[in-house]
Amino acid sequence: MRKVLGMWGERHRVSTRVIIGLLGVSLGASLQAQAAGSIFDAPKKQEAPITPSGTPTTATEVVQGQNQMPMLQSNSDKLLQDAQARYASIVSQGGFPVVPNGNYKKGDHGGNVAILNKRLFIEGYLRVEGTQGQYAEIFTTATQDSVARFQHNHGLAVTGKVDAATIAELNVPADKRLATIAANVPRLATYEEGLGDRYIVVNVPAQQLEAVSGGRVFERHNVIVGRPARPTPVVMTALATVKFNPYWNAPVSIVEKDIIPKFDSNFTYLKEHDIKILRGGQNGEVVDPHTIDFKTVKLDDLLFRQEPGPENAMATAKIEFPSPFGIYLHDTPEKQMFNYNNRFYSSGCIRVQKVADLIDWILNGQDGYNPDRIATMAKTLERLDVPLTTPPQLRVAYLTAWPAAGGTVAFRNDVYEMDGSGFTVGQPMPVGEMSPDGKRFVLKPLPHAQSVDAAEAEGNGFFGKSNTLFGSSSKPAQGSLFSSGKQGGQASQGVPLGANGKPKGLFDWETYYKQHPKDGLTADVGKTLKKKKKKDQKTDSTLTAKATDTKAKTTTKTATAKAATDPNAAKAATADAKPVVKKKLKKKLDCTAGEGGKLPDGCKAPDAAAAANPVPVPDAPAPDAAKQP
Repeated sequence: MRKVLGMWGERHRVSTRVIIGLLGVSLGASLQAQAAGSIFDAPKKQEAPITPSGTPTTATEVVQGQNQMPMLQSNSDKLLQDAQARYASIVSQGGFPVVPNGNYKKGDHGGNVAILNKRLFIEGYLRVEGTQGQYAEIFTTATQDSVARFQHNHGLAVTGKVDAATIAELNVPADKRLATIAANVPRLATYEEGLGDRYIVVNVPAQQLEAVSGGRVFERHNVIVGRPARPTPVVMTALATVKFNPYWNAPVSIVEKDIIPKFDSNFTYLKEHDIKILRGGQNGEVVDPHTIDFKTVKLDDLLFRQEPGPENAMATAKIEFPSPFGIYLHDTPEKQMFNYNNRFYSSGCIRVQKVADLIDWILNGQDGYNPDRIATMAKTLERLDVPLTTPPQLRVAYLTAWPAAGGTVAFRNDVYEMDGSGFTVGQPMPVGEMSPDGKRFVLKPLPHAQSVDAAEAEGNGFFGKSNTLFGSSSKPAQGSLFSSGKQGGQASQGVPLGANGKPKGLFDWETYYKQHPKDGLTADVGKTLKKKKKKDQKTDSTLTAKATDTKAKTTTKTATAKAATDPNAAKAATADAKPVVKKKLKKKLDCTAGEGGKLPDGCKAPDAAAAANPVPVPDAPAPDAAKQP
């Protein structure tokens, strides 16, 4: 089974718009027991948006020749099993001593330092001499070096001084560390199969990528990975193609919600952002947008393609690989996001810092490529795809523990809450959600709310620092051809929100159960979905009413004219209208002028200027407005 999963990805080829495929394996019985009905409570359990924060504690750097041990190698599982036995022994002997809160540095001494030295010795960071005789209560140079190695193994700022963050990691109970190790032994055993001599490891919990040659790390890169609501899946495959200056193909959802409304109000918008419209795919004919009636056209027949350039979502390069997931490694115009330590920010894809250095390592001199030529490609914006002749292996891994130098173990936080679930490969469910059969990950593809590209595009600032492509909000322009009156939002941290104001999940459960009625959709569950739908519709109407309050304050004559021009507007107006008290209608007066031009009582003479210049209907363009030059 392991080998089948390990090589599965190599038998699939994907395009940039492929829907995320999902894998999974069995869960423990205890988790299954907890999962009953949980999928319908998922929005309540949805993790709050994560804000990028903190100064990076890891670096993007070339470490060739420094003999540094990689996170994953051919015998990693055996090394971690050895560590597992040591930690089991520690637990059996009472675990770790608790280090008292405080700040400790070289030169400090006393009873608290003695506890610190003993704690470091038990886990293998300090030699026994550091806990004996005159050194037992002194923060020596050896203690400082031990603390620095401990900090490095736990993703902390390496200072050699003990602070609150270091104390917190030191005081994680030994039995919890043992459980984390146990969860990662089978992962390592799976990931290390078929690695070869040159491979790339992306460890999602560590937010780092390592390029490994000959069993030692050649270079490391900080990466941006999927946030808990859009987890990055585990991939085991070989790389396939390096795409210089790639196109970005806008998903239909983005075209309808963002691009066309912008074009509707600014006919130079597509040209300003270098977006072309093609009919018939990548090699189809380029269509003049001014000849298209966007009210009637079938958007699936058109491809909205952003050309290479500074605003392109993929920036200078994209690294593709066969996988059912629809994810890839790529550059980003948002270089400033690498300035943070908490980089769980994307919608599943992996953004790589200093991607040109990684590409140079991947190509390894193929076709004469070197750093200078790669830099030139970025400057010229030349579109070029380079299939790899000797592709390195890729492991997008989920490791919260792995063997480190000197027999120690490195640990990271279980950000997707997968430890204890039996997870090794596949697509983690969003934090707080379960699969239809009550698991934390899935094997078969399930319908989801958005493609990877669509979700990435909706991320805050995905198209650069200034959000110039779609503006600061992802809402359609008021009154655009595609304005439905039902608007979604955008969290300030970049997590897309649904129309009900809650973070969008990864999967469209209602659609799934409609398509799979045998997968547990009981009558009671159906009622739950209907109640939830009605509740969300009510919430949507409230949000819409607030968002469009200013626009709504127009005259009755204007609203009537708008409804007559656009049937959709009439429906939206009806849905968003506030309850009113019904009044008995008065009989309409006949204001036809009588003899001598005299009007009947109660009739008002029309204003001459107004009659000559009728009030335009706001937000309701003429049917051919999209065709205007």
